[in-house]
Parts: sequence; structure tokens; C-alpha cells
Amino acid sequence: MLQGLMRNPERLKALAKEAKEFALQHGVVMRTVETPDSSEVVTYAPFTLFPTPVPKAVFHQALAVQTHFNTLVDKISQDPGFLEEALASTVQADDFTAKLFDIYRQVQREGRTQSIVLGVNRSDYMPNQREDGTCSLKQMEINTISAGSFGVTGLLPVVHRHILRLVGLLEESQHVPDNNTLAAVVRALAKAWELYGQQKAVFMFLVEDVQISKLSHRCIENELWKRDIPVIRRKFEDVVKTGYLNGDKKMFVDGLEVAVVYYRYGYVPNNYKEQTWEARLLMERSLAVKCPDIGTHLAGTKKVQQELARPGVLERFFPDQPQVVEQIRATFAGQYTLDMVRE
Repeated sequence: MLQGLMRNPERLKALAKEAKEFALQHGVVMRTVETPDSSEVVTYAPFTLFPTPVPKAVFHQALAVQTHFNTLVDKISQDPGFLEEALASTVQADDFTAKLFDIYRQVQREGRTQSIVLGVNRSDYMPNQREDGTCSLKQMEINTISAGSFGVTGLLPVVHRHILRLVGLLEESQHVPDNNTLAAVVRALAKAWELYGQQKAVFMFLVEDVQISKLSHRCIENELWKRDIPVIRRKFEDVVKTGYLNGDKKMFVDGLEVAVVYYRYGYVPNNYKEQTWEARLLMERSLAVKCPDIGTHLAGTKKVQQELARPGVLERFFPDQPQVVEQIRATFAGQYTLDMVRE
């Protein structure tokens, strides 16, 4: 069926047009690069015409191991010795990581003001086909900051089912699973705000100047508002101008107490300049719950991922839990350092 479609470019064009219109009808949208502040001009979020088949075994493997990865990230974020050792060469070569680590050191010296940490982590995998034809799951990276697009990805199963039905693949359409990530993320975000314990405190999205993905963020915001959780959106510059800590290290921005800082920005070097580094330090020193905190951000670096693949390192975090170590290690792909190492 699909091979026949590949030989019929006109039919493929018609299906692509149908898919785009169906996606727009169902809210799979984003703003455009040309008009990033306009909600009158939008486009569909990028997606594949057909869903990608994934072996059921590796799909369930990914679900089962994610809890262990979340635990691992949390343990790493609270292990200054490991982070310092793992990132020793990186902070010498990369100014961005060095500045993040300076903030981490300062927070550790002062003592963590907030013991609650919210992690919204996303693992990216590829199925790896062995010579015997079976598949194994291999992790490409784990993202611990600004993992997003939940409002969009949750709608894609509807689009894919529709396209499969159009080409007569009715049985296949029934095997496209729902994606309920948005609901799970909102529950976690709401719990962080609840644990902060101040109903008048706000939930703050830390956002960028050009917000092409703002409509996806709105899906989360709307669900939080339904729970009577007040939401604000602020940029680094806003925190610089109006942000401060009181004597209890509660953070205020524009006079509003901030319960949670949800980083939708601040994950690459060009997101920062001198004053925004000061804002990042202010937020990290505050009582607000961070998603993620600076330790969790560092735990998601590629260098840490490479260090974890070294023999014996996982056992440090899961002593006497060989089955957990085995489950995690089974997903590792080859990781190789860029350090100048003499043989």
C-alpha cells in the first residue's frame, strides 16, 4: 500500500494537503518565523505524514526504564562530587557550562534553599536493528530542561489515525496509541505549585523574546488556570528589572511572589548575556521551585551522559540494584569523549 503511494506523487501531495488541513483544524499549530508575535498568521507544527512503526517491546522498554532515568537524574543533580569530576574538562573548554557550574557551586556553598525539585525529562531514542533482525532501544540523549511541545504531540495521534484510514489502513490506525503527556506534565507542574504552599504565589514561565511555540505553552497554561493556579510569563530581562529576594529568599517579580520557575528558555549559550546570568543566579538562590534546578540542568549535559556509560559508574547511583543498572545500561549507545587523551 505505502510503496504504491510512493510511486504516485500526486496522491502523496493530496494526502499531505489533507494532513495539513486536518492538523490545523485540530490545533497542531505554531506561529511563524516571519510573524512570531502574531496569532492571526500561524502554520502547522512539523510532523510526519504517517506514524513511525515502533516495535512494541522497545516501546514498553522505554516506558519501563524512564522512572529509573528520572531517579538517576535526581541522584546526579544532588551529587556535587560526581558533577565536578564529570564536568572537570568541560568547564575548562566551554564557558557556558563553566558559568552554569559556577552557579551550582554557589548554591551548594550557601545551602539549597528549596529541597523540592521538579523534573520534566525527555529521553530521545532510536530503535537499533541487530544483525539477526531484532531491535534494541538506544538512547541518543536525555533532555532535562525545556522539554516541550506537549500540547502539539498529544494531538498528533488523531491526525495519524485519520491519514491511515484515508489510505485504507484501518487496522493499523487502531494501533496508534494515545499520547497523554500533557495531562501528566500538568499534574507535575501543579503539584510543584501546591507543595510551595502559597495560594497567592504565581507560576512563572521563563520565556524567550521570539515565542514561536507560545501556542503550545498555552495548552499548559490553560490547564493550570483551570486548577486556579495563577500563571505569568516573564523574560530574563523582566527578572533583571523587577526581581528580588526577601529575607526568607522568597522571590518576587513585578511584586508577585513566584512559587515555580518553569524554564522554557535558558538552555543554550546565546540565551544569555551578563545581566541574564545574574537573573539565573537570583532564581536559583530563591525559594521558588525550579523546573529544572541548576543541578538537574547540568545532569542533562552530553558529557555527563558519556561519563555514565563508563564501566562501574551507574553502580555508584544504584548500589545493590543490578537489575536497574542492567535496564538503564541496555539503552546506552556508544559515547566517546572529545577530550585530548594520550594513548
